[in-house]
Amino acid sequence: MTDRVPLRLRIAAIRYEADSVRSFELVAEDGRVLPPVEAGAHIDLALPGGFTRSYSIINTTGPADRYLIAVNREADSRGGSAHLCDVARVGDLIDVTPPLNTFRLAEDAEETLLLAGGIGITPILGMVRRLKALGHCWRLVYAARSRAAAAFLPEILVLAAANPGGVTLHFDDEAGRYLDAAAAIGAASPQAHLYCCGPEPMLAAFKSATAGRDPDRIHVEHFAGTAARPSGEFTVMLKRSGRTIVVPAGRTIMEVLQEAGIRVAYSCRSGVCGTCETRVLDGVPDHKDNVLSPREQASGKVIMICCSGAKSDLLVLDL
Repeated sequence: MTDRVPLRLRIAAIRYEADSVRSFELVAEDGRVLPPVEAGAHIDLALPGGFTRSYSIINTTGPADRYLIAVNREADSRGGSAHLCDVARVGDLIDVTPPLNTFRLAEDAEETLLLAGGIGITPILGMVRRLKALGHCWRLVYAARSRAAAAFLPEILVLAAANPGGVTLHFDDEAGRYLDAAAAIGAASPQAHLYCCGPEPMLAAFKSATAGRDPDRIHVEHFAGTAARPSGEFTVMLKRSGRTIVVPAGRTIMEVLQEAGIRVAYSCRSGVCGTCETRVLDGVPDHKDNVLSPREQASGKVIMICCSGAKSDLLVLDL
């Protein structure tokens, strides 16, 4: 994958959206129009301390004169959400990569069911806005710990009023339990495209409930990568540069390439953002990412070099 040249953006506004959620409006420093956005796309923000964090873009309709993201202030933040929610101020400048979409909306679907949990509403709300603009059929299920923790609730209530039966709200404290994802999914037809973004328990329940459906109609976005790392040693051949490098057991391709002075694009380093996607010319990848669909992983055509390894002794990459 080619590098995405960073954009220099200014924080134009910060708004309170829920108990621990703030939205940030980002505009170009020089006022120019920004690269266009698709529903489900995200941007990577370069933050102080060497942190790079990915955030979904909410405004997916209209001109790209600004990007709107939402950030949940994590109690155990390692620096990303803590900086944005506690330190960042209107007027600050941030380097941001152009949008990348690994959670693409099927705009030609006859039926769409979208499940969101907590801050997972950010890409899902962008999809709802896009489907609404297209005049397509959609249903939204949004779960949060409480009403106070639900981001963009006023807009969602407006959507619910305008689309009776099309929006289901679930608040754990009022229901006395977590959302029953299987029940929500059971009402969707086999032809429906299903989307889910939320905490890992919700994603696990979603995957279990959709196991028998067409995998091309199932779409998931993760907040975090897996802890798994490549196990055995293997060799990587870089086709374009002609170099061959051994990747020891327990190391990632990206780590070894960077130590060898080879420049590669990256962001999350955990297999969730898609920035390091690289074409595989030969060999069998051992996928550890949370970006590629099962069908994409089975094809063996691309690999996320920040976390995945090889099942074959040799992996030939388009680098």
